[in-house]
Amino acid sequence: MKTKVLGFTLLSGALITLQSCGGEVTPEKVEEKQVPKVELEEVRLKPFTHQIRVQGNIETDQNIILNAEMGGIITSIKVKEGQKISKGALVATVDASVLASNMKELETQLSYAKYMLDKQEKLQEKGVGSEFDLETAKNQVNSLESKMSSLNTQWGKASIRAPFAGTVDQVFAKKGEMTGAQSPIIRLVNNNEVNLVASISEKHFAKVKVGTEMYVSFPNYSDTVIAMTIDNVGNYIEPTNRTFRIKAALKNNNYFLPNMLAEVSIADMNIEEGLVISSRSVLKDQESNDFVFVASKTKSNKLQVKKVIVNVIERFEGATLIEQGALNIGENIVVAGARGITNNDLVRTK
Repeated sequence: MKTKVLGFTLLSGALITLQSCGGEVTPEKVEEKQVPKVELEEVRLKPFTHQIRVQGNIETDQNIILNAEMGGIITSIKVKEGQKISKGALVATVDASVLASNMKELETQLSYAKYMLDKQEKLQEKGVGSEFDLETAKNQVNSLESKMSSLNTQWGKASIRAPFAGTVDQVFAKKGEMTGAQSPIIRLVNNNEVNLVASISEKHFAKVKVGTEMYVSFPNYSDTVIAMTIDNVGNYIEPTNRTFRIKAALKNNNYFLPNMLAEVSIADMNIEEGLVISSRSVLKDQESNDFVFVASKTKSNKLQVKKVIVNVIERFEGATLIEQGALNIGENIVVAGARGITNNDLVRTK
């Protein structure tokens, strides 16, 4: 009996403590605390834009390494790094003294061969010359002229010239070094006109056309966004990653360098007015159906949720465009706290 009295005393003390701290504890309040708390959002028509976002790269067709076309000692380097040069400018020369000596010797032989040909032609005109000697003289002249032409071509390769106007980015060779055929001399770059190149998933191929607008930003120029249009769409799907290439030209460029990274955004869907809801509100059931919980008041003025299956058209940056019909304008859907609740559950917002 003493134990019962003590238990009753402790229980009474606990109730008094609870009442003094937070008021009277009622079954209704206990039940309310057990109802899940959610956040609601009103269903409204909104504009919706979807963008394709990929990483791009700056490229240029005029970015080459000029190589020596013949072996020899480099006799001069005519340019410096950072120097702007015009098309055809002399970049470097290779020692061609042996070639020059051969050409001088060949000129002497050719001069004598032409002299002999002239004599044979005059003898032939007088009718005392031999046709065999005349043809021999002609053949000798033609052979020597062919050799001279070949030497002139090799002589031209001793002088390395710029194939286009640009800036000398790097000089690899030094005066006095021995160079061989295909040895690098300089890197020549022209960044006045560059191309923005990007690879896009083949699932977007039908939406990307020549003339499609896109916006390009650069991580190294965070405050720079350029509006461009696509100039070329690739006609080949890369089998390794299932992508195709796009290209857009950027003329009069003064800022961007080849191989610089870019971020490309292409708007492939613009809806002026559609049924757009928060992506947080869209859940999946065991049958992989997309659904949302619609909250409405019961006759007893309590909030109750109802599971409604929706058809998702597209998602982008936290917004989801769904087909109209399943939801009505003005209805409230659960955007937070939906995990753990089921169809016909009671919920609260406070």
